Amino acid sequence: MLLKNLTIKREGSPDKTAKEVGEMSAPIKKFSSGGIEVAIWENESGKGNKFNTVSLQRSYKDKDDEWKSTGSLRTGDIPKAILTLQKAYEYLSLKESEEKQEIALALT
Repeated sequence: MLLKNLTIKREGSPDKTAKEVGEMSAPIKKFSSGGIEVAIWENESGKGNKFNTVSLQRSYKDKDDEWKSTGSLRTGDIPKAILTLQKAYEYLSLKESEEKQEIALALT
């Protein structure tokens, strides 16, 4: 399965050093619909294996007109979440196919 890990929110640990936080990379791809955003991240395990994770968040303005984000969805957000997750899955599927083709070409 391509989506090995679905996270709702990506946060840095408060006890990380500035160097560790600086090493956090940007997502490799984002998809959004309305206030719903899905981000695809490339990660590396302790053994050096690369894998992707997907995060989903909803942005909204609070009563003080400041932007906030949450992993909770309202009923009307569900179709937007489905759409953005489908786009993320499509992107990852195509990316995996391209990587397999590149490996096959390199071996010939």
